[in-house]
Amino acid sequence: MTDSPVSRPTHPQAPRFAPHRLLALLALLVMLVHWWLLDTLPLAVTMGPAIKPLNPTTLVFNTRRIEVPLVTAVQRVQAKPAQPKPVLIQKPKTQSPRVALAEPITPEPIISPATVAEVSLETPPAEPKLSLPAENASPNSAAADIPKAESPEASAPTETTQTTDPPTAQAHFIIPGTVRLKYEMTGLSGGFTYHATGVMTWLQDGSRYDANMVVTAFLIGSRSLSSVGDITTDGLAPKRFADKFRNELAAHFQADKGKITFSANTPDAPWKRGVQDRLSVFFQLASLLAGQPDSFPVGAKIPIYTAGQKDADTWTFSVAGQEELNLPQGSVTAIKLTRDPRQAFDQRVEAWFAPSLAYWPVRIKVTQQSGDYIDQQLSSSGPP
Repeated sequence: MTDSPVSRPTHPQAPRFAPHRLLALLALLVMLVHWWLLDTLPLAVTMGPAIKPLNPTTLVFNTRRIEVPLVTAVQRVQAKPAQPKPVLIQKPKTQSPRVALAEPITPEPIISPATVAEVSLETPPAEPKLSLPAENASPNSAAADIPKAESPEASAPTETTQTTDPPTAQAHFIIPGTVRLKYEMTGLSGGFTYHATGVMTWLQDGSRYDANMVVTAFLIGSRSLSSVGDITTDGLAPKRFADKFRNELAAHFQADKGKITFSANTPDAPWKRGVQDRLSVFFQLASLLAGQPDSFPVGAKIPIYTAGQKDADTWTFSVAGQEELNLPQGSVTAIKLTRDPRQAFDQRVEAWFAPSLAYWPVRIKVTQQSGDYIDQQLSSSGPP
């Protein structure tokens, strides 16, 4: 008989765990322990401020301003330099009596009027066409202006006596003292009436004079006339006359060359003894009337060779007598002189000189052939 294999009872083997399963179980165990620990911590404990994610749409840019303390700047105040005192040229010993002012309207001059005696006043040729300080009176040429002077301090005329070549007509001049005159002005041009103000500055030191007049009108601008020269036995002897409105035109008096030249490139005019310009002529007349108050009765003629900015001619003034004027400064008695036109475009010039005010030109009226005019009347006076 064949032996059959004896079947042995089989025992189940213990299950084996792979190493990776073991590691997974350990990891799970660690996580559970951490979870338990974290769950037992108090909720109030925080490790730091929570950081919220930034939302680009709600970003706000904050700018910080740093306040810088203000620094107080110390301004340097520059003291205004003291004005030098005018230097007066010493006058000759002989002095003419001071002209008494009938009305104390203005302060008494500091210097007495300059007196020039025994002067030869030449009578020039017949009078052609000429224009005055306020040539072609119009809003643009507010009025006859009188140049500016830069001489010594305000003063009344001083006395100087000189002798020259044998005079043909003896004249005696008393030059008005330094003063500033202000005028109210009314004009008519092309049917348009306008108003202006004028300031005339007259300075003299007994040997030289400097005159200036500036006229200013609203919406029109300003115009100025100026004249500078010497004081001689012939009264005033201009060296340069200028008329400025936008552009300046000037006349130069060259006695040594016997001619008057013009910046306007117009032909030269002959220089003549006693010649004046359209500004100095009024003070020359004032000096003549003051020096010889009884020598010019009504109807007397006073010819003066006068140069403008482009030409020269003789102006003949007629003495019209005394008139009472009601000026902006007040009432005053004045001697009226008139230059009547002789040719088509000549100007009619009327000037009033007040004996009580050192024969200042207290009113000047210039009328054109067309009827346009400019009328300046004294409103106040005082030292420059």
